Amino acid sequence: MAANDTRNNRQQLNWTGRFTARVLRHLQQAIGSLGDLWRTPFTSVMTVLVLGISLTLPATLHLFVKNTQTVTEQWDSASEITLFLQLSTPDKAAQNLVQRIQLYPEVANVVYISAEQALTEFKVNSGFGQALEYLDENPLPATLLVTPTQRFSQAQAARELLLKLEQERGVDQGKLDLEWLTRLQAMAALIEDVVIGIAILLCLSVVLIIGNTIRLAILNQKDAIAVMKLVGATDSFIQRPFLYAGVWYGVLGGFVASICVAILASYLSGALRQLTDLYQSQFVLAGLSFNELLILQSTAVGLGLLGSFISVRQHIRAIEPTAD
Repeated sequence: MAANDTRNNRQQLNWTGRFTARVLRHLQQAIGSLGDLWRTPFTSVMTVLVLGISLTLPATLHLFVKNTQTVTEQWDSASEITLFLQLSTPDKAAQNLVQRIQLYPEVANVVYISAEQALTEFKVNSGFGQALEYLDENPLPATLLVTPTQRFSQAQAARELLLKLEQERGVDQGKLDLEWLTRLQAMAALIEDVVIGIAILLCLSVVLIIGNTIRLAILNQKDAIAVMKLVGATDSFIQRPFLYAGVWYGVLGGFVASICVAILASYLSGALRQLTDLYQSQFVLAGLSFNELLILQSTAVGLGLLGSFISVRQHIRAIEPTAD
């Protein structure tokens, strides 16, 4: 019984020792790969800057799309529905219609504009006041301005409410001006698709850049790799520092991209503030959130690891020691 316990303890210690040794070996190779980057500062800095700038563009475009969506969500509502009554509708019938519509659970408020009020406002605003005096009769109909409740102010619900109101007796036609919003949403969707396409192309370029950089590093150490294989080093052991180098490129490139996006966001916020002040708007450009920064950093690391993996799998296997 004691012998079994001793054997189990030894196995556990051996497993713990192997695990610790493996972790230390990975840590040593990770730090060593960072040192290799430090020994070639010009090449490393140029590669990191290229990666950072390549990732800055899709991240900035994402920032633009996110703020555009925020604006469209604020506008994605019907402020009011305009109902034009039939010209033959008497004032009393129009008032009864107002009372009926006010009972709708979808309606928050109804404003009645008589035909005389509409003509008076048109005279003042159009500048044709004297010419309109020669009209035999008022060509303008009475109008109802219907404000939906918050729940029914969304585009689809407002359209359904418009169809319902148009069925009322005395209503000639209704108007819900959402065409501009539909066009804006279509443009935003197009921009989002373009951003996705550009992001995919730039991510592929990042993978190619890192892959080519790691390939050059492998070729520069071709003789050392051959000697390592000659003394029994496995491909995985030889590949590990180059894989860590790709990870470091990703980490540093993602950090540069985060800084560049923050600088661009700050610059655009100042320019946008001058524009919104002219329209007395309180819109503030939102930067990347913490989760989005983590996604950007993770994407950069993943692309760096992918590029280095593709390169080492192709080139290190091709290097074999030759007997002289």
